[in-house]
Amino acid sequence: MASNDDPARTDPMVRPRYTGLASFMRMPYRSLDQGGWDGVEIGLIGVPFDGGVTNRPGARHGPREIRNQSSFIRKINQATGIAPHDLCTVADLGDAWIEKPFELKGALDEIAAFFAQVHAQGITPLSAGGDHAITLPILRAIAHERPLGLIHFDAHCDTGDDYLGSKLHHGVPFRRAVEEGLLDPKRCIQIGIRGSVNELDQWAFSHEQGMRVIYIEEFYELGVAGVIAEAQRVIGTGPAYVSFDVDGLDPVYAPGTGTPEVGGFSTLEAQLMLRGLSGLDLVGGDVVEVSPPFDPTGNTALVGATMMFEILCLLAEARAAR
Repeated sequence: MASNDDPARTDPMVRPRYTGLASFMRMPYRSLDQGGWDGVEIGLIGVPFDGGVTNRPGARHGPREIRNQSSFIRKINQATGIAPHDLCTVADLGDAWIEKPFELKGALDEIAAFFAQVHAQGITPLSAGGDHAITLPILRAIAHERPLGLIHFDAHCDTGDDYLGSKLHHGVPFRRAVEEGLLDPKRCIQIGIRGSVNELDQWAFSHEQGMRVIYIEEFYELGVAGVIAEAQRVIGTGPAYVSFDVDGLDPVYAPGTGTPEVGGFSTLEAQLMLRGLSGLDLVGGDVVEVSPPFDPTGNTALVGATMMFEILCLLAEARAAR
């Protein structure tokens, strides 16, 4: 029996991880209709929507399983020494769930409206998707005052165009964000791009707009340190957003995703790159495309939760610096 002063009794973060209701990283759940968001500085948000996928669905289930696996996450980043919960007040704000999920444009508008409320309260958002289409409405909510820089980890640039008659899907969010003035393309870097394509110039928009594209072959030529240096150079001192698609990882590390591409970076390389973003003025982030039905082991969701924690540390550090 634990003594009365045992931390396992007094600190929810060190209680047995199989206890309690699952929330992101065991943070308190704060909904607008249950206590409100007053005092929250960083909000962890689920976006259970995959209406923008072009092939395999399932990412709508990502936030729930990432919450479950995030019970493994503890309080301090051992590698960097950052204790995000000491720097900022963090809470699970629940889900930006969609009332009309079968109408894509309207669904993205609903997501944008939710994040507009988050932004209006001065909360820094860190989100779990959902497919990559969700990043566009998040940017519409938090970047309408000024364009942001972007650090984008992915196997795909996601700067395509119309697909089967739709200008909105998970292969186009960053093209639309540039066109809408939400991103400064010359302050965008895309890391890990690879895989087969149907047209050799499929990512022409990224190159034409001046985005820095690091294909996986160059990634291994530069090494992690070189990629970090490029990211720091491209982003500079202005505000920026981090978007991490788990298909940027090799599928041996994250098989539970809709569009896997063999030959990606490792989980450790991803962690090292994220840690290398320390010092940037980061104002939001997301982890997307975790599709639990394709990984019954739960490992991909654990990877997603771990990358969320790395981004949380960056956001807390940046917010505290501001």
